[in-house]
Amino acid sequence: MQTRIQGTVMPVLEVRLEPNESVFAESGELSWMTSSIQMTTHTQMGGGGGLFGMFKRVVAGGSLFMTEYRAAQAPGEVAFATKVPGHIVPISVSPDNEYLVHRHGFLCATPQVTIGVGFQQSLGAGIFGGNGFVLQKIGGSGTAWLELSGELIRKDLAPGETLRVHPGHVGAFQASVNFQITTVPGIKNAIFGGDGIFLAALTGPGTVWLQTLPISRLAHQIAEYLPSGEGGSGTGRATVGGALLGGIVGSLLSGDDN
Repeated sequence: MQTRIQGTVMPVLEVRLEPNESVFAESGELSWMTSSIQMTTHTQMGGGGGLFGMFKRVVAGGSLFMTEYRAAQAPGEVAFATKVPGHIVPISVSPDNEYLVHRHGFLCATPQVTIGVGFQQSLGAGIFGGNGFVLQKIGGSGTAWLELSGELIRKDLAPGETLRVHPGHVGAFQASVNFQITTVPGIKNAIFGGDGIFLAALTGPGTVWLQTLPISRLAHQIAEYLPSGEGGSGTGRATVGGALLGGIVGSLLSGDDN
């Protein structure tokens, strides 16, 4: 198996597979592939935790189906592109080196990698959607590729060192990092600070990858420029704006997002 990441603002991962090699991704992630690649859709590949694990993923806004891309009689190539401007990050996964990733951060992986829900907490539908804040857990053995939005900032935390982050900027981190959702200290900060009322506290040891473009903020910025139903301009909160938000932004996000 050979891989290469091409592009800058909207990168794409190209995977060259030898006969009988394969990778899997959530259904709908494919960008292109050669004719020698065979597709097979499963309900359990990469699920982790059996039937209950799959049910948790669906409840949390994930996909029930995974698609395997396998080179049959001859080598072939399959490609997965990012959905928003950002970076593609390869990670090496083992039982002693697992990761937690934001809800839509998983791009694809080799067959022995597992995907499950590692963290879920309701923080209010107006902030992160009806499913609350969700982190996927990537375990098993092999290689996985993550999709992180915006610029990528890496922080290596020492034991006991804590970093407090707006939850939307949490891209991925090693499972050795302790993760908790906390509230912003002080009533005035929470009400008038403009940064929301929740922060993620990440405590080392371990590596954290921060993303500079939370998709929830991107959706909010787009919504401000959508037309209203009454006149030619507005904030996108009227009926027509809501319909456009559901059609355009909903298509962009493919569901609720962190």
